[in-house]
Amino acid sequence: MIYIGIPVHDEAPTIGVLLWRIRKVFQDFKREYELIVYDDASTDATPEVLQPYTEVLPLTVIRGASRIGYGGALDALCRAAARRTRYARRDALVTMQGDFTDQPDGIPELIKRFEGGADVVVAEQPPSMGGPTPVRRFRRVAPIVLRPFVRVPGIGDPFGSFRLYRISVLREAAKAGEGPEAPLVRSTGWAANVELLLRTSAMARRVESVQLAPRYDIRLRASRVRPWADALAVYRFARAARSLRPARAQ
Repeated sequence: MIYIGIPVHDEAPTIGVLLWRIRKVFQDFKREYELIVYDDASTDATPEVLQPYTEVLPLTVIRGASRIGYGGALDALCRAAARRTRYARRDALVTMQGDFTDQPDGIPELIKRFEGGADVVVAEQPPSMGGPTPVRRFRRVAPIVLRPFVRVPGIGDPFGSFRLYRISVLREAAKAGEGPEAPLVRSTGWAANVELLLRTSAMARRVESVQLAPRYDIRLRASRVRPWADALAVYRFARAARSLRPARAQ
């Protein structure tokens, strides 16, 4: 089973079309899949948009009563997939954004790497890739503040959201934490992606990366990136995360 985990907050214009695009990908790339959307207390029409899709797609919507942020939503999706799976070594969770930044057409490449033996597969943004001004500013500053404290061998871009995790690795990372009920992800924003990568790569036998360019030109809202605030969150996380030991590159 391939679980597709999508955290959303006020993504009514894009989430339905994204789900349908994912369906088309799995029509052509035959794998058993299930969609899990965490609706982080959306205030727009996101719940109404999602409802009809639950009747025609293998879709579960988890609705948050109050806003918990991206990191909390990511943690909830990891736990939901880990609870649902029957075959933790054979199943995987793909995480992606709900605003069309992460392209569904890249899902088969992540799955092929997984089926080839990778426990964690990271979609990396090409070095020459542009993007909105806030994103470019963040990506210039964040690696500078992260690098002195933590690195994941073999991974040049630890910030992206488009990834695949073997479910057994998620379970092992949760057990290695502060207890089964403790959050697997405590950080916020982009730092949440770095934290989850560090925790899972420490349990993985093989971590791979693949370059998959995000699309910033087709989403229907402005970027929510706050370059300096997000970079500061990464810095605070990095200083506290030096004890997390990533796996050796394979």
